[in-house]
Amino acid sequence: MTDIPAEHRLDSTLDLMGEGYLYIGNRCRAHESPIFRARILFENTLCLRGAEAAKLFYNTDTCRRAGAAPVRLQKTLFGVGGVQGLDDAAHRHRKAMFMDLMSPAGIEALADRVTAEWQRALGRWETMAEIHLFKECQFILCRAVCDWAGVALPEADLERRTHQLAAMIDGAGTVGPRHWQARRSRDDAENWIGKLVEKIRRDPEAHEDSREQSALVRFALHRDEHGELLPIHTVAVEIINVLRPTLAVARYMVFIAHALHRWPATRPDVNDKDALHRFVQEVRRYYPFFPVAAARLRHDVQWQGHTLSGGTRLLLDLYGTNHDPAIWAAPETFDPGRFKQREVDAWQLIPQGGGDHHINHRCPGEWITLRLMEETIRQLDAMHWTVPEQNLEIDLSEIPALPDSGMILREVRPHRE
Repeated sequence: MTDIPAEHRLDSTLDLMGEGYLYIGNRCRAHESPIFRARILFENTLCLRGAEAAKLFYNTDTCRRAGAAPVRLQKTLFGVGGVQGLDDAAHRHRKAMFMDLMSPAGIEALADRVTAEWQRALGRWETMAEIHLFKECQFILCRAVCDWAGVALPEADLERRTHQLAAMIDGAGTVGPRHWQARRSRDDAENWIGKLVEKIRRDPEAHEDSREQSALVRFALHRDEHGELLPIHTVAVEIINVLRPTLAVARYMVFIAHALHRWPATRPDVNDKDALHRFVQEVRRYYPFFPVAAARLRHDVQWQGHTLSGGTRLLLDLYGTNHDPAIWAAPETFDPGRFKQREVDAWQLIPQGGGDHHINHRCPGEWITLRLMEETIRQLDAMHWTVPEQNLEIDLSEIPALPDSGMILREVRPHRE
């Protein structure tokens, strides 16, 4: 057995925060290895990238999620008690609750709402000198997903609730004021959703007819693998795990506009479903979304000539795997054509996790993401818009990353015959 390369530093957390999405990839190249040891948050951690690493990481017999994610992420991004931290039967049962929302009809119902909000926003954008695309997409998605999930959202509360959901994402991996704002936002949002759950449970029979249409009602009345109703706080966490990830698609919407502007020759024919799909998959591969995922080894494992000790925390490099030159030819080139003769592999393209949606910790909303991204291309194609001078660079040391300007558009209006 060979020794695992190691970072010989007291703690590498500041290096990770300073290099962001590139940290693990940089070290893998330096060590010429798909795995290395480092102390992250003062804990011995194995950092990995690549398809074989993904197969190890998402093997439920080998790895668990309980106790893997840092508390600061549970208190901001995921929520305490959410599906991301469950394993085995509890995970499969809770995951099924989410997967039940992902029927073709359910996905189309959300896409229809998003399309309607695009058109509503376009009428307003025509009167504006310029728009901040990222902020506008967040409002579009917040309105649409709250309506889809059965979460009442008065117009007067739109900005507040949008900012709360956005703060959970923006401040999750930070320290200082942004992190504390993210925690306050989560507390407030959980209280908001919790009150809606309490109202349903006071009179569950009145909501039975809407159970198939509303995520809020279905989650509020869901019973766990032991036949018990979930705690109200847990239901609130899981409803936010529907709302917040949908809001995160705003980043992909911006990345689509960024790609269409930067590489206009790659613009797909919106009437060609295969071309749309290839473009969307390349946006997901090329652009930064969530940087890493965390798990723990259940027991000692032999992997790639190394002995990995049970209980050790693993960090899988999602961004680095999507840019691994061992998997992708010219990974730093934006090329939708790479998917023309290539099936999408569950272990190679992993911006939202790897493996099977029903069994593994792969995002159940991935199909929603794909559908909303395709609709974004159609909407942008049906609009006239210009991109003024601005800083469109994407700083990969920032987590989560976006174009510096947030993507400013001018002269926005529908194409007219």
